[in-house]
Amino acid sequence: MDLGLSGKSALVCASTAGLGAATARALAGEGVNVVISGRRGRQARELAATLPSAIGVEVDLTAPDGPAELVAQATSAFGDIDILVLNGPGPVAARALDVTPDDVTAAIDALVQPHVRLVRRLVPAMRQHGWGRIVAIGSSGIVEPLPSLALSNLARAALAGYLKTLAAEVATDGVTVNLLLPGRIATDRLAGLDEFVAEQSGQSLAAVVAQSQREIPVGRYGRPEEFGQVAAFLCSEPASYVTGTALRCDGGLIRSF
Repeated sequence: MDLGLSGKSALVCASTAGLGAATARALAGEGVNVVISGRRGRQARELAATLPSAIGVEVDLTAPDGPAELVAQATSAFGDIDILVLNGPGPVAARALDVTPDDVTAAIDALVQPHVRLVRRLVPAMRQHGWGRIVAIGSSGIVEPLPSLALSNLARAALAGYLKTLAAEVATDGVTVNLLLPGRIATDRLAGLDEFVAEQSGQSLAAVVAQSQREIPVGRYGRPEEFGQVAAFLCSEPASYVTGTALRCDGGLIRSF
């Protein structure tokens, strides 16, 4: 299938590793100019150097001027941005009763505020051109809250509500807005969560991983590249009638529709 993305430009947040990097690679494979971004500038530049047309930008999106700085460098390199992939590092694992008001503020500042700022800067040009794609890398926690991830469940649900509202407002302008919800994908983030569960439960890490994989109907953790290809499809021309939805890429982990 031709995704119709050759020559488009994408800004991918938090894309030096994990699901962000997998999405950036998938888009680059479709002929997209890609902006790799994250706090780890060296890794951003190294990944960008492996792609056909890409730049790496070191940026802290939680800083007040971070989103503006990132957009300035992205548009300087590739002009108006057609595709915005929202992503960010998950908050620390925490049980609901351990969460403080300051923790909530920090989670919103990390996972909601920067993305709202990026949307406000990039969507006007998308609407003017009559074409744009916004895909947020979320979490299945917005469908079925995940144990010991109270802060992630809270902040990602807030962003999902904002993006669902946005989707209806820009749909007639050719701009689609969707969420892609990973299940248990084999990334450093998942490895850290497995280690946390092992520590809290007193089980071995191997036992935790084995039990976790047994809970997935597919019987294994997902591969980052599998997730990246689904993200690229949501950014594509053939997906122009898909908007305002949350698609799960989770091997059947969540049992509800």
